[in-house]
Amino acid sequence: DLAKECDLAGAIKSMFSGEKINRTENRAVLHVALRNRSNTPILVDGKDVMPEVNAVLEKMKTFSEAIISGEWKGYTGKAITDVVNIGIGGSDLGPYMVTEALRPYKNHLNMHFVSNVDGTHIAEVLKKVNPETTLFLVASKTFTTQETMTNAHSARDWFLKAAGDEKHVAKHFAALSTNAKAVGEFGIDTANMFEFWDWVGGRYSLWSAIGLSIVLSIGFDNFVELLSGAHAMDKHFSTTPAEKNLPVLLALIGIWYNNFFGAETEAILPYDQYMHRFAAYFQQGNMESNGKYVDRNGNVVDYQTGPI
Repeated sequence: DLAKECDLAGAIKSMFSGEKINRTENRAVLHVALRNRSNTPILVDGKDVMPEVNAVLEKMKTFSEAIISGEWKGYTGKAITDVVNIGIGGSDLGPYMVTEALRPYKNHLNMHFVSNVDGTHIAEVLKKVNPETTLFLVASKTFTTQETMTNAHSARDWFLKAAGDEKHVAKHFAALSTNAKAVGEFGIDTANMFEFWDWVGGRYSLWSAIGLSIVLSIGFDNFVELLSGAHAMDKHFSTTPAEKNLPVLLALIGIWYNNFFGAETEAILPYDQYMHRFAAYFQQGNMESNGKYVDRNGNVVDYQTGPI
């Protein structure tokens, strides 16, 4: 009844059809387009976004195959052995969670994730890698995120101490960003800049170019399998009646426990050690989406919006 009263079915339809349901920023919310493997048109402002989504996926495929095969060479002619993803929030939590969860599918590349602006984090990672064989992925939509860019400059300084010539940066750094000017100024070849769009929320961005570290870890074909699994759940979510709809039932049970039962804390206990980063990832997704003290109209709410 609550789902019907809220017109949940209408809200789901609005999201999937590219309406600007993020009212505060006047944006569509379309991470579902990133994993839309059936390729049905999804329109934002009357324009189908799927050709652009597929073009970036193709670019990720070409780049990752060159790195994994060893065809891509570092500044001394050696193949890449280590990949360091520099990001924060959604640019770190999602890719880190998935690369850990899918370790059984991992190839020979060693993956490292740096997110903390405390210099110890990057210093410890840099001790483990060789500048001649390391690729850095700088994940920042604007290329101005303070924590990420501080770490990116630390990595660049460390790299140039060994490599000397700034032109070598292009062989060892790629950007997951939309700011071509800043990326170029950093020394990254904009051919190795992987774009995403303002309709991709950070907490849902692992399905976009932000997931390049996942592609490099498990290979492009396995990444497509991951997208296909998400697409299957998207189809279930968008077409199944509320009574049998898994995400809807989970959400309604959560509202019931939190608001009617007074159970304010939710425990997420991964069933497998490979999933050990899932709780941190899901915590951001859930609490950032739902943990508000005002409603969409700016009125203070008198009920619990999300669990602890």
